Amino acid sequence: MLQPDRYDDEDIVESSDSDELYEHHRIVVDKGQALLRLDKFLMDRLPNVTRNKLQEAIKVESVRVNGLPIKSSYKVKPLDVITVTLATPPRETELLPENIPLNIVFEDEDVLLVDKPAGMVVHPAYNNWSGTLVNALVYHLQNLPTSRNGEIRPGLVHRIDKDTSGLLVIAKTELAMAHLARQFFDHSIERTYYALVWGVPAEPKGTIVGNIGRSAKDRKVMAVYPDGDFGKPAITHYEVLESFHYCSLIKCNLETGRTHQIRAHMKHLGHPLFNDATYGGDKILKGQPIGSYKAFVQNTFDILPRQALHAKSLGFVHPRTHEQIQFNSDLPSDFMTGLERWRQYGEVINSRL
Repeated sequence: MLQPDRYDDEDIVESSDSDELYEHHRIVVDKGQALLRLDKFLMDRLPNVTRNKLQEAIKVESVRVNGLPIKSSYKVKPLDVITVTLATPPRETELLPENIPLNIVFEDEDVLLVDKPAGMVVHPAYNNWSGTLVNALVYHLQNLPTSRNGEIRPGLVHRIDKDTSGLLVIAKTELAMAHLARQFFDHSIERTYYALVWGVPAEPKGTIVGNIGRSAKDRKVMAVYPDGDFGKPAITHYEVLESFHYCSLIKCNLETGRTHQIRAHMKHLGHPLFNDATYGGDKILKGQPIGSYKAFVQNTFDILPRQALHAKSLGFVHPRTHEQIQFNSDLPSDFMTGLERWRQYGEVINSRL
């Protein structure tokens, strides 16, 4: 079976250089604990860990005390909270099937297309061991292939973020897994996203090129490094479909698929996604935050309570028939309602000009 060295998509977790961190260990130090170096304390507490691995984790700030990065020489104190976060999710011994309804767009013997709602986590991880798309897939399908190296990722070759809605393709056979994995690796999968962003881009069409990597200030946020000396290459093609003075509906086509690519690239361009709390889009960024306009925006935030991003279409070569197939997903109701409100507001502004 083909083993590509990474799986790309808008919010993918990549292999050894993951774009997400998972809390593996959380230790609250006993009240009676004597002062002890952090590395020695953890060597005694963590099973099957070598000193080199532990020191490397401390070096890259994967070990924190009371939420702050710390040195190996730090003396552990009573009631300190120590967390160890790593790039691979902790292994579960069993994935439990759950009878969660799926919006199935297409299914045959090889592939399954699902229209994921916003709010559904794709893969089990810390604090989300149940209620995920994978739990639903285990119930819906049997004998799904794992992605690689024994990771518990049944049938998945890509994924989208919890609060992003839209299309996902799932492989039902080893043939489909290998074939689709190669297409994602080669960037030949056709992926179109719709996003509502703050402001109106100066150019109605454009391409954003800039490496994406973790922000040095906040590891939960991805930053754009246009000089290319950090992060991974990322290319997003965008087109403005509609503009409403203070917001715009844009279409994005991904040439690559880095974590938070659209969200990070659009912020870099100066147009964060509407209500994207991670990238500052949950504040009024265009227009004066006063009076009826402030109330309008806040009400629209309430209607569309997540980043306004939807995986609209997905096209790929079928692994068995070798035919190019294309699927489209309607915008979900929260996105449509928020978009319609901005259309109406834009018409009001136009009537005053």
